[in-house]
Amino acid sequence: MLDQRILTKAAALRQLLTSPKLEFFMEAHNGMSARIVEQVGFRAIWASGLTISSAFGVRDRNEASWTQVLEVVNFMSDRTEIPILLDGDTGYGDFNNFARIVRKLDQIEVAGVCIEDKIFPKQNSFLGQSQELTSIEDFVSKIRAGKESQRDPNFSIVARTETLIAGRSMQEALDRAAAYHEAGADAILIHSKKADSTEIEEFCRQWNNLCPVVLVPTKYYTTPADRFRALNVSAVIWANHTMRAAITAMEAVCRRVHAEESLSGVESEIASLACLFELTGEADYAAFAERFSASGSLA
Repeated sequence: MLDQRILTKAAALRQLLTSPKLEFFMEAHNGMSARIVEQVGFRAIWASGLTISSAFGVRDRNEASWTQVLEVVNFMSDRTEIPILLDGDTGYGDFNNFARIVRKLDQIEVAGVCIEDKIFPKQNSFLGQSQELTSIEDFVSKIRAGKESQRDPNFSIVARTETLIAGRSMQEALDRAAAYHEAGADAILIHSKKADSTEIEEFCRQWNNLCPVVLVPTKYYTTPADRFRALNVSAVIWANHTMRAAITAMEAVCRRVHAEESLSGVESEIASLACLFELTGEADYAAFAERFSASGSLA
């Protein structure tokens, strides 16, 4: 089993991507959700562009700037030991913008970034009937600039192709993936919005394991994990589910408190304050204060 305690976060992510077993990455959108994802046993975090934007209350159209996203991911990295793969949308601009982002992610120990071959500003993959893709040449230049800019040799760039989302051919999806792999991408994320995994499975069979493949089965969620294992998929991302769960829970609590004008009906059904304090590290502060506060021991 991978012992992430003796690896850098980037090296841990690289091992997960190249592992012969299927790995699972869970979405998080702030420090609290990242702590929960780690606490329940996931070995990697997907820092979702959609859900980070949603937490800000804005659309998934690059309305949150890359520096705002970076600040959120910095808190997530500080509060966790497992690697984070950032959903970097289209790279927030051209090859130069992307190179700068890679350098900054390296500095805050984010293990990798995924970028997609759409134009900036991006539109969420599940909106509208089509997506406008950037040229292969422009996307390849981003990948190369990012790889040249990374300082940790294990930092991973995952190239996400939206070819099937855009309604284009399987052959174009394969051609784009091959070009991205040749440019230095450490893994390929092939995306689909169909309700079944048919086209994803066909891509995987024709791709023939040229490099690690990552899937996001948001729409084809009924597909058993064993089918992905049979296709030698490297990782599956559960891409937006902590945010969607939080929305459901918050709405339910707010409606009940509003209707009942009391907390008594919900208090036993929500996390305790002790749980909240544990997740935010109050015990760590107590030990720190014991060592360094003016009233504590200076030993």
